[in-house]
Amino acid sequence: MLDKNLIGHSLGKRTLTVEEYAVRFYAKAIGETHAVYHDVAAAREAGYRSLRVPPTFLSCLEGWLFQTRDLLALAKIDLARVLHAEQSYSYHQVICAGDTLTYEPRIVDVYDKKGGALEFLVKETRITNQEGVHVADTRSVLVQRQL
Repeated sequence: MLDKNLIGHSLGKRTLTVEEYAVRFYAKAIGETHAVYHDVAAAREAGYRSLRVPPTFLSCLEGWLFQTRDLLALAKIDLARVLHAEQSYSYHQVICAGDTLTYEPRIVDVYDKKGGALEFLVKETRITNQEGVHVADTRSVLVQRQL
């Protein structure tokens, strides 16, 4: 059974700078062809400071900063019984290559359904930029099924 005492647990605070090559690589990997994700001149012409970060790239960046296996170990979740159930993004500002982002993930809920057959862990991450501006939030839900 997932421990409800995990609610409110902070996973810490970590920072990275978004690199142009990483934005291009990710955009190519997901099949994004719009020039604002590949060409700095096109991005600037469209009004951005640099290459625009694709919406789901925030999860990739978080994965580089925080290893999923560490969260699973903390929550005592069995990898053989876990599913990624949900992912959402709330943007408050545009994020571009060159921005320095600080991630602050926190476990915000633990609950079960179907008489405990399914256990859920909800993690929300606050993301700020180099100026301390709150630029985005992510939310992910893991579900562990009981055997």
